[in-house]
Amino acid sequence: MAGPKHMFIIIVGCGRLGSYLANRLSQAGHSVVAIDLNDAAFESLSPEFSGFRLEGDATEFAVLREAEIADADMVIVTTQSDNINLLVSQVAKKLFGVPRVVARVFEPERQRTYRDLGIDTVCPVTMVGDDVLTGLL
Repeated sequence: MAGPKHMFIIIVGCGRLGSYLANRLSQAGHSVVAIDLNDAAFESLSPEFSGFRLEGDATEFAVLREAEIADADMVIVTTQSDNINLLVSQVAKKLFGVPRVVARVFEPERQRTYRDLGIDTVCPVTMVGDDVLTGLL
């Protein structure tokens, strides 16, 4: 039986979540490009990280093109800003045709907007909240 398909994945935002995902996906054998405005953010990547680091603003087309976004199988957007996450996600999905886009969303009420645009979401508030409620009820 064949293992999971090798993917080319771009991660925008290399904070705690972005670096965790970049490290894990790289360890799993995927090709990963991590993009962040701040070069110091890449210090969270493990020494075993075999992907590429790209310092730049992912809201700029030139940075996304340098990351070769048109060839990406997936883009995961994990910055600290819902507005930036929505913008970059829409650009990845609609303008560059990335098949799967996942964005972190801080405000639960924004999840529907993302989903209506074909963007998968991860919302820490609802994930943790649902886990807590499951344990209580």
